[in-house]
Amino acid sequence: MSIDDLKNKAEGAAGQAKEAAGEATDNQDLANEGRADQTKSDIKDKANELKDKASDAVNKVLGDAQK
Repeated sequence: MSIDDLKNKAEGAAGQAKEAAGEATDNQDLANEGRADQTKSDIKDKANELKDKASDAVNKVLGDAQK
């Protein structure tokens, strides 16, 4: 797990906490901010997954070309 992965997980967890606090205090702005943080974290996770898959595919092609 990379540093970026850890940062994304922390951002998602902070978003969950904000959402819960907003719901508990009936503060919809805070709850929405928490949901937005979670969505950003999810998007970053998916982008990192795509980057890893692309890198793996390039390495496979390059490895096959060298054989």
